[in-house]
Amino acid sequence: AFATPERFPHADEVVVDWPHRYLERTEADARTAICVLTHDAKFDIPLLRLALGLPVGYIGAMGSRRTHEHRIERLREAGVPEEHLAFLHSPIGLDLGARTPEETAISITAEIIAHTNNGTGLPLSRVPGPIHGSVPVARMSPASMPSA
Repeated sequence: AFATPERFPHADEVVVDWPHRYLERTEADARTAICVLTHDAKFDIPLLRLALGLPVGYIGAMGSRRTHEHRIERLREAGVPEEHLAFLHSPIGLDLGARTPEETAISITAEIIAHTNNGTGLPLSRVPGPIHGSVPVARMSPASMPSA
């Protein structure tokens, strides 16, 4: 009822489907950022189980630290390997003191940018050296990791 083109006239696409089913038919690569904002295990677990096995650049999930611990336990029960769980950023975002949805979106975007560029997330006044660092080092995704 809420996901309509009329409510989101500037969206390129409005999708009504289970998140994991949408991701299954969507191309994803190292430039892809997946942000799970639902707070609901029936959506989160199937989506994260799939996402954590893909060669994407960033995977984050919203929720409290307690929600994160419950989510990690459910993902383990769903068979997600420990080395894949390490790719999950949760709670999502940088500590900017965000209160509004807009500030939260900036916090999440800032974390994605910092992760992509190997940034520290610290204020520039506290980071020594040049402001514009070297070219980011490629990260190893779960799909490119050697099997144990």
